[in-house]
Amino acid sequence: MQSKVLFITPPFTQLNTVYPATAYLKGFLEEHDIDFTHCDLSIELFTSVFRSDFLRSIFQEARDLENYHYPEVSKNKDLYISRVDVVLGFLQKQDIKTANKILDPQFLPLGHRLSKVNTTITWEAGDIGVIDKAKHYATLFIEEIGDFIQANVDEFFAFTKYAEQIATSASSFDDLDTFLSYQPTIIEEEMLDILVAKIEKEKPNLVCFTIPFPGNLFAALRCSQFIKQLFPDIHVAFGGGYCNTELRSLKDSRIFEFVDFISLDDGEGPLLKIVSYLEGRVDANQLERTFVLEDKQVVYKNKIPNTIYHHRNLPAPDYSGLPFNKYVSFLDLVNPMHRMWTDARWNKLTISHGCYWKQCSFCDVSLDYIGNYQNTTAEDLVDKIEKVIKDTGITGFHFVDEAAPPKMLRALSRALIERHVKITWWTNIRFEKTFDFELCEVMAKSGCIAVTGGLEVASDRLLAKMKKGVDIAQVTRVTNNFSKNNIMVHAYLMYGFPTQTEQETIDSLEVVRQLFESNCIQSAFWHQFTTTIHSPIGKNPEAFGIEITGPVFEGFAQNDLYHVDPQGAEHPKYTKGLNLALHNYLNSAGFEEELQNWFEFPVPAPTHPKGLIESFLS
Repeated sequence: MQSKVLFITPPFTQLNTVYPATAYLKGFLEEHDIDFTHCDLSIELFTSVFRSDFLRSIFQEARDLENYHYPEVSKNKDLYISRVDVVLGFLQKQDIKTANKILDPQFLPLGHRLSKVNTTITWEAGDIGVIDKAKHYATLFIEEIGDFIQANVDEFFAFTKYAEQIATSASSFDDLDTFLSYQPTIIEEEMLDILVAKIEKEKPNLVCFTIPFPGNLFAALRCSQFIKQLFPDIHVAFGGGYCNTELRSLKDSRIFEFVDFISLDDGEGPLLKIVSYLEGRVDANQLERTFVLEDKQVVYKNKIPNTIYHHRNLPAPDYSGLPFNKYVSFLDLVNPMHRMWTDARWNKLTISHGCYWKQCSFCDVSLDYIGNYQNTTAEDLVDKIEKVIKDTGITGFHFVDEAAPPKMLRALSRALIERHVKITWWTNIRFEKTFDFELCEVMAKSGCIAVTGGLEVASDRLLAKMKKGVDIAQVTRVTNNFSKNNIMVHAYLMYGFPTQTEQETIDSLEVVRQLFESNCIQSAFWHQFTTTIHSPIGKNPEAFGIEITGPVFEGFAQNDLYHVDPQGAEHPKYTKGLNLALHNYLNSAGFEEELQNWFEFPVPAPTHPKGLIESFLS
């Protein structure tokens, strides 16, 4: 029997661009003569929900359920229904004629978001500014409808995730099992209708779901539950980032009521073996890195040695067959880096597999997707870039490496320039000293417009403790090199690292303030530290001065851990003040404010001198 594979990205992921997992596996499996089709159920469902006919059903469903949250939306339901098709079409195409229509004061209803729109934003002159302003208003209009759906019709609904709250830290399968026993919501019914149409058209015998995040798990389970009921001869496989990080200790057999295979780490080898197994060419003991159910027990099949497909030998991802005309560009925040994640079309591509540094104590360095570093050549990368441009018509690239290697970035930049391949690109890096002015300059010439990187705690003591391999002085000089070459810098910031004191938190904020004021960084985001079971901290918490307190593993997912930090500050109370300060710095404001003014409780004065960052630059 010849296999036919249907690969699905379940709701919801990024809505402005394609999640790349299915494209990578399509390129690979078709080289092995396997009939492969992929479907982005995330964008298909989103664009099906936000249309006039379905919105009419949403308002009716809210009435039937006797839910009346956001009454101003209900009051203006005819206006929302009559405008939604125009607004969604504009977010897909962004033409000036529709932009002017949307900005007509009589066109959009003034709901709970649009009535509070920030009118002080300075938009660019000309058509670009008009389109951006209309995009912002259109995004708020769509978000108003999303708020209404979540409050009245489906509590799990969100734009880039679905039912995340029951999949996050789900050490037990109980809650997922309970919610799967309920009737599907109106949103889920629409998703299942799209799924059935796709299955009836493609007639696969294997349906695979990539599950990158907790917010994709429940939708994948609901779909696979439906497949088992309606198409019992079809086999179902799960894989992706969520499985790789959270399901490595899987014991609970109940998930196998919905799925036949759960694979870990890179999908190429496991998928080939699953296909061979279904075609009767190998037995179950030949499967690799795959959970199955045998005699009502969860069994991990992993034939050693594994079949390894090295990064340098893999073909270019194949994005053909995906609906590029349906992706939407949102503009909810004017933060320039946030816009890059939500507002533009990007082809996603990896320069290298894994991380060349793989030492950070908070990171899942023991897992394959980080710990198994593999490289390729610049010529090979540019060949892949040219093929992807041909497939998609898109010249923007997001290189989605854990940390792009400086040597490869230099070689790639030079190859792009020498071969006259014109692209716009951005990537994630480590702020290491190799990024001197000359390297940043050649990256900019090749089309690099932004980098993201971990400044993390902005404390030399803690940076050393987390084995980050950088210090504040080095980060300052590197970010300045990028900024001087008009490459925007976004810094990941962390607070609550083990043993971090209140003084260190405030000193970190002062470093961030000075980096913004000196234009070394232009964007940033605070994350509160969480320890994971696969990180050096999670594996040896005593060495970092913390105690793990849970959760108790009950056979399903195992990743995020709860901990107490007896030597550290009371970290959650700083969230509001840190974010308030950062919001101001992002808007080039508040640099003269005392740090105390961002907090509602007394904090110590910073110990860093006012000219710390300038001293590193001089």
